[in-house]
Amino acid sequence: MPKKKVSGPKKTTATKKAPAKSASTKKTVVVKASSAKTLKPVKKSPSKGDVVGKVTKGSTPVTAKTPLASNSPSQNEEVTLGRPLVTQEEKLYMLFHDDYQARQVFEFLRVETVKELEQFSQQQIVHMMSKPLRMTVDRIRQRLAQFKRSLKDDEQFAADFLKRAN
Repeated sequence: MPKKKVSGPKKTTATKKAPAKSASTKKTVVVKASSAKTLKPVKKSPSKGDVVGKVTKGSTPVTAKTPLASNSPSQNEEVTLGRPLVTQEEKLYMLFHDDYQARQVFEFLRVETVKELEQFSQQQIVHMMSKPLRMTVDRIRQRLAQFKRSLKDDEQFAADFLKRAN
């Protein structure tokens, strides 16, 4: 005996694009024919500058505003970097073997490991590194003032230095 075909509810397919994915990615949704009539079009949320409210004569249009700090982390949240890729005992000369200037800074600070370097803030390092430079420039200014000379736009310092020296 030949088999009879059993008819059931018809299935239709609809393609739907994922909103945050690339255009080439498509999602196939199988919907029964009886529920296909109840699908409503999805309203997109208004973007910045889109007119949201009803505009009447003499009124200004109401536009959608995007939240200013929605993507920034809260001030109470602590920033984490995740699992460290090197240990605290890691030698800095191994990590920075190709950066001569960085190794010079480590030598100036007298640090050898990551743990020792992490004790300094960025501002502390810059301040410590610039102190010898500032002192040297001051010595240059004083020596020039002794010979009644000065750097560009630095005549006032030379005059004050000579008054103090006499």
